Amino acid sequence: MSSKSGGAKKKLGEGRTLIADNRKAFFNYSIGDKFEAGIELRGSEVKSLRGGQGSLKEAHAQATKQGEIVLVNAYIPVYMQAHQFNHETKRPRKLLLHRREIDKLSQAIQRQGMTLVPLRMYFNDQGRVKVEIGLAAGKKMADKRETEKQRDWQRDKARLMRDKG
Repeated sequence: MSSKSGGAKKKLGEGRTLIADNRKAFFNYSIGDKFEAGIELRGSEVKSLRGGQGSLKEAHAQATKQGEIVLVNAYIPVYMQAHQFNHETKRPRKLLLHRREIDKLSQAIQRQGMTLVPLRMYFNDQGRVKVEIGLAAGKKMADKRETEKQRDWQRDKARLMRDKG
């Protein structure tokens, strides 16, 4: 049996399938609250994501004056079979959240200088695309060095435990 989708898919559990992961976000930011948001997509974007493509590397979310949260700079490649009905690869995409969540996020961005960072994009158990965003504060260089030190120590500790027995 062969799969129709081109990309390798990683299961997250609970029927979720990972599309894109922003691993640098945990290094560059200290993540506070996490929110699950729907995303407003066009048909060719969904087809492209079903192929396991997409990137959140340079993406971030921001609040607009209309009271919406928008995902900016997320890369979804064109779907070749869509021809003239294709989409722009890095267009702003509206995130679907409850009004209370939007108000909370907007206030945190304005008052506390926080940033909204997309952490991962995945298909939920119903086949809908969801984006996990985190309310984050930027790390200073010393904090990044400390994170790197902790990661190295964990790796060395695991290696020692594995070699020991």
